[in-house]
Amino acid sequence: MMGPRQVAQGALFYEFSIDEFVPADHPLRGIDRFLDLSDVRPLLAPSYSSHGRPSIDPELMIRMLLLGYCQGIRSERRLCEEVHVNLAYRWFCRLDLTDPVPDHSTFSKNRHGRFRESGLFRYLFETVLRRCIDEGLVGGESFGVDASLIPANANQTRGIESKEGLPPELTTRVVEEYLETLDDAAFGASTKVVPKYISPVDPAARWTGADGGAAFFAYSTNYMVDLDNAVIVDVEPSVPIRTAEAFAARRMIDRITDRFDMTPDKLVGDTGYGSAEMLGWLVEERGIAPHIPVWDKSKRTDGTFSREDFIYDPATDSYTCPGNKELRTYRRNFSKPRKPNSGKDGFIRYRASKHDCDACPLKPQCCPGDPGRRVMRSVHEAARDVARDIRKTDAYMTSFIQRRKVEMLFAHLKRYIGVPMMRLRGPKGAYEQFQLAATAQNLRKLAKLVPQPKPTG
Repeated sequence: MMGPRQVAQGALFYEFSIDEFVPADHPLRGIDRFLDLSDVRPLLAPSYSSHGRPSIDPELMIRMLLLGYCQGIRSERRLCEEVHVNLAYRWFCRLDLTDPVPDHSTFSKNRHGRFRESGLFRYLFETVLRRCIDEGLVGGESFGVDASLIPANANQTRGIESKEGLPPELTTRVVEEYLETLDDAAFGASTKVVPKYISPVDPAARWTGADGGAAFFAYSTNYMVDLDNAVIVDVEPSVPIRTAEAFAARRMIDRITDRFDMTPDKLVGDTGYGSAEMLGWLVEERGIAPHIPVWDKSKRTDGTFSREDFIYDPATDSYTCPGNKELRTYRRNFSKPRKPNSGKDGFIRYRASKHDCDACPLKPQCCPGDPGRRVMRSVHEAARDVARDIRKTDAYMTSFIQRRKVEMLFAHLKRYIGVPMMRLRGPKGAYEQFQLAATAQNLRKLAKLVPQPKPTG
């Protein structure tokens, strides 16, 4: 039997609760348990005027921004539309059925003004991280570090050749931010190499072909991850250059130590973090075991002896060659011993006697074109030896497998958080986007790993 036709009939009064229409197992309920925005208003109070027309609730703005990242909604216009029609989204944003949704243009005004200058996004990230620590998700003993390329919001075909410089008429906000970061070791001061092209709309983005394909403008997002439960303990943007990414890792370790009193026992990373300077900083200054491959270019490919064929004696600070001759930093005998001098490149030179090399039958295999053999040793060679010894252990193989957790977070960032490319421009835009994205990832981790408390009674 066909049922009667259902026609919506307007009622004069409704008894309606959005909370009853959001399922108990909805993902946003799990995220909402760990989102505490009670201190947002005091933090932003200095950025608002004491008189004039009331503004939109800043807590509502933050909830909508985090909702967009948690649900992978890239467009702010679409985000406002989704909050307008989706009951679960309204519930998460603390909106009633008849409450208006802010216009998408309001996000831009707040982002480029009071939100950006107040340090709000760093505060949100650290608040959620503190909750992860309190819930026991962060061990603090083993950290993994890595960087991932994020294409910039810039047309790859409209770059300006660097030798021409930026047009003088460009006075936009991103150009001002670019000039502010010229002395930053993670951006302008990371290398003396001038890129081939500069983007006029985002000059801080770096022209790179690091992924092996066609070159493009990009930033790097750097993650420091606790390897126990893959919780992001810090995030830092940089240009996609090895030295910049290594400096970002050092900056993140210092910040975690200062703000959370937490220094890892070991750091896991790829060869990009295996430079002598980075390993020296980890071992000699921070006492952190580097589970990192050593970046070493001393291996020769022309058939002559490499540095590994020479034996170093720390007691005499000298090398012994395959011909059993000694290489020293000084060939003269000083009445007062001198410390070896390192060059500006951070290497100490050890030289063999020309007399010994001329009479040596192994000279064609050692230094056929030079009067005497020379071996260079980094001032951080002891730290490099520590990294080499660690690589021979079973613990290193475990770390090698755990490092994939960082790579998985980058895959999650690009696929589910909706950051396959930059939405915003400029270094400050990169800070905002990467911090909000990392906050969303940690919130989702909390909701997944910390069970919902059972109702009492």
